[in-house]
Amino acid sequence: MLDTHCHLTSSKLAPTLASVLTNAHDAGVHGMITVSTSSTDCPAGLEVARAHSNIWCTAGIHPHEADQEPDWETIRRVADDDCCVAWGELGLDWYYKDPARESQFALLAAHLELIMAARGRQATMPIVIHCREAYDDLLGILDESGLDPTRFVFHCFTGNAATVERLVEFGAWVSFTGIVTFGNAPDIQEAATRVPLERMMVETDAPYLSPEPVRTMRPNEPCNVVHTARFLAGLRGIDEATFVKTMDANAIRCFGLDHPG
Repeated sequence: MLDTHCHLTSSKLAPTLASVLTNAHDAGVHGMITVSTSSTDCPAGLEVARAHSNIWCTAGIHPHEADQEPDWETIRRVADDDCCVAWGELGLDWYYKDPARESQFALLAAHLELIMAARGRQATMPIVIHCREAYDDLLGILDESGLDPTRFVFHCFTGNAATVERLVEFGAWVSFTGIVTFGNAPDIQEAATRVPLERMMVETDAPYLSPEPVRTMRPNEPCNVVHTARFLAGLRGIDEATFVKTMDANAIRCFGLDHPG
């Protein structure tokens, strides 16, 4: 299957990338999207994607980087490459006090301006959204942007059923990480039953958030996306193979991927 969101250029994964990819292959994970978090790691993600036909990358700046000076030319350059399949991750994060909200708002506004000015293939690429305890503010901004709501992928969903229903009504995709497998995550599990299957995706967010039954594994790796998929299939009462096939079809459709081999 596909891991739709991981960070292969992370310092926790990059030094052992060869074994990470071998582990993924052995687990049946034949494709990955390595997601950018800054204008610094963005080119590194592109380099990895260019080197592997079953890996794709994104172009974007995480809200945690809002105090850093963005290099928008680098983001544009990576987005222009055919190996890049999405913008992001970008958004708002109110969990921590820093960066300040004003800085995050400014970064988000600049990012959306860049996306709205894009032409050609970049004008329709999906947009990977990071949102933590900021749904009201972020949904308002995204709605006002006029961008097609079906382009937005809310990754690592950690809200409740009411929130996920707002995202579905808005028109966005919703992606789940290993958090949904945790015993202390009943709200997220309930939310996962409310998302139409055709709007759902599965990810690891590796090197973070190892799922059960490998929750103690550090760092998390793309190979573990199979555990989250298995859990969600059981939660939805769907045969695992059927669920995985549906999730892969969703990812291929959303990100416009060449079918992984």
